[in-house]
Amino acid sequence: MKVYYSIDNIPAFNRAVLTIGTFDGVHLGHQQILEQLKQEARRIGGETVIITFHPHPRKVVSGQQPAFHLLNTIGERIELLDKNGIDHLVVVPFTPAFAQQTPEEYIEHFLIEKFHPHTIIIGYDHRFGQGRTGNYKLLEAYSERMGFRLLEIPGHVIDENTVSSTRIRQALIESHIGQANTLLGYDFFFEGTVVEGNKLGRVLGYPTANLRIENEEKLVPGNGIYVVAAEILDRQSAIGNQQSLDSLKGMMSIGIRPTITDNRRTIEVNLFDFNADIYGRTLRVYVKQYIRAEEKFDGLESLKVALANDKQVSLRYFGL
Repeated sequence: MKVYYSIDNIPAFNRAVLTIGTFDGVHLGHQQILEQLKQEARRIGGETVIITFHPHPRKVVSGQQPAFHLLNTIGERIELLDKNGIDHLVVVPFTPAFAQQTPEEYIEHFLIEKFHPHTIIIGYDHRFGQGRTGNYKLLEAYSERMGFRLLEIPGHVIDENTVSSTRIRQALIESHIGQANTLLGYDFFFEGTVVEGNKLGRVLGYPTANLRIENEEKLVPGNGIYVVAAEILDRQSAIGNQQSLDSLKGMMSIGIRPTITDNRRTIEVNLFDFNADIYGRTLRVYVKQYIRAEEKFDGLESLKVALANDKQVSLRYFGL
């Protein structure tokens, strides 16, 4: 997949079949849209083109700050779309000026002038332009005048799409990992830099990699103990992703560590059969299963017993 970060540097696409959206999560609802896009491109011998936006339009239009969390960073979104076999991805900088275009300017000077689409596949409820006043009917009128095909994404797919992103975010916040992963079609993951902690885990016999999340917009699951798999990442690839160096199994704690009266929210990953120094490295964590809520124990010995039970649950999950 080729990725473009400026609409001024995109090539002339061959019979472009395009769709537009934020695609946060690239979940099962999105994947149905992508499949329709690919099928149509194959049918006419064209190329698939996705237009997405960064930062998220909701943040620019409503002024929402980091409290609005996303399922994917832009790098993760690119990686997932690439895995879905898309030819071209255009990441459009979403600015206040871009948001202020009239619907007519959006169609004429953005969609048609820049992309010369053969086919646009879009939902009946798609809104665009200043005040989100542009709609499917307006695109339909332009398609007849300007000679591009307009195909509608079925309503049930749009409804599933709309509900899914919201449902997935809520499921993750509430630690319903199975539900979230089912809707995503893959295991939810996030990345963090391994930083120094207080090394209590080492004292307890469960050394942990303490993670600092670099992207404040990235959603992290709710507090609790989880079964996880992890990869140590390194080396940026051509499309902005990172390559995996190791695949590991473990368990993770997210929370305020009430047994040691630490009110800071931490993310700690205990990797099984692993003792290398990975400070400063990036760890990608795949969240597999929720084990239990975090608890306040009456001492470190009780905490050790709970950790031993958590490890057994995790090992059973992996069939070990």
